[in-house]
Amino acid sequence: MADADVIPIGSGGRPGRGSGRRTTPSAAARALAGRGVGRSATKRKKPASSQAAEVPVEPVVDDIPAVEAAAGLDFAGLERVVRELFGEEGERRVAEWLAFLRRRLSGVYEVDEFGYDSDLTDQVLLPLLRPMAEKWFRVEVRGVENIPDTGGALIVANHSGTMPLDGLVTQLIVADHAHRPLRTLAADLVFQTPFVGELARKGGATLASNDDAERLLGRGDLVGVWPEGFKGIGKPFSERYKLQRFGRGGFVSAAMRTGVPIVPCSIVGAEEIYPLVGNIASLARLLGVPYIPITPFFPLLGPLGLIPLPSKWLIEFGEPIRTDDFADGAPDDPMLVFNVTDQVRETIQQTLYALLMQRRSVFF
Repeated sequence: MADADVIPIGSGGRPGRGSGRRTTPSAAARALAGRGVGRSATKRKKPASSQAAEVPVEPVVDDIPAVEAAAGLDFAGLERVVRELFGEEGERRVAEWLAFLRRRLSGVYEVDEFGYDSDLTDQVLLPLLRPMAEKWFRVEVRGVENIPDTGGALIVANHSGTMPLDGLVTQLIVADHAHRPLRTLAADLVFQTPFVGELARKGGATLASNDDAERLLGRGDLVGVWPEGFKGIGKPFSERYKLQRFGRGGFVSAAMRTGVPIVPCSIVGAEEIYPLVGNIASLARLLGVPYIPITPFFPLLGPLGLIPLPSKWLIEFGEPIRTDDFADGAPDDPMLVFNVTDQVRETIQQTLYALLMQRRSVFF
């Protein structure tokens, strides 16, 4: 399936706005490439408060043919049949799936200390999202050259849409266009939800805490955070594209401590997938959730109301904001942290307004 259309944008002028002319990486992005983590990054022991899942690495079995024979499987014969029936393209896709099944059956795959299963994510979870992003939302991506090729970086985005589909789509876009996995920070409620929490861990999510964020950034990972949290995805449709408070700036202090850049990300389109017109507050309190949404189609149409509207999405990554030039005590200076947080928030807000002007309509 073809990738989503990419409209490269330069980074001249104000951060995050772009000019639509430049296709080469910005000076800031080039300067960050190959830098790795900042000079203030240190190896940290896992804090007792961290909820990172300690998942042992699956055992590696070297004799895969022996495992297949013991299980009564004949993958080679199946590949020949597929080649004859579907040609080279069909053979390639089936071969990838068979290779995935081989690894699962034989245990030749790894799960990291946070519970992230890259093999499952790349072969199952992201491919399930790809048709929705490319065909349903028709996502256009801009400024992907502003994501550093190597080293740690923190991607900060606006949050909206009643359901957190914007986080999943952003993870897919980063994987497809920046060719790097995005480790997302999620709220406690995600990991307290049966099945959803386990799947989120396997897909690369971890607890939205400074300790886990610093550990990931310190080892050179791309980390994604949506500081508005439930206030962002649960705001009424009448307040769409108006950013909520960005918390206390914990994501900024985590970036400062590890010396990694902050990449603002602006997402247009997610606000319209489930227009929130009401909230069943009493039921939400009973169930212990932030809200029970009422949309024009849910709960009126039952399960059909859970189908997101096919809004047109635009995602733009702004020019990185460096944090490695601050003094050693910067992460502990609340005023400085607040100022940088406000700069990131204002950059995203202004870019949202610019993208809204460029979008022809909600669905085109």
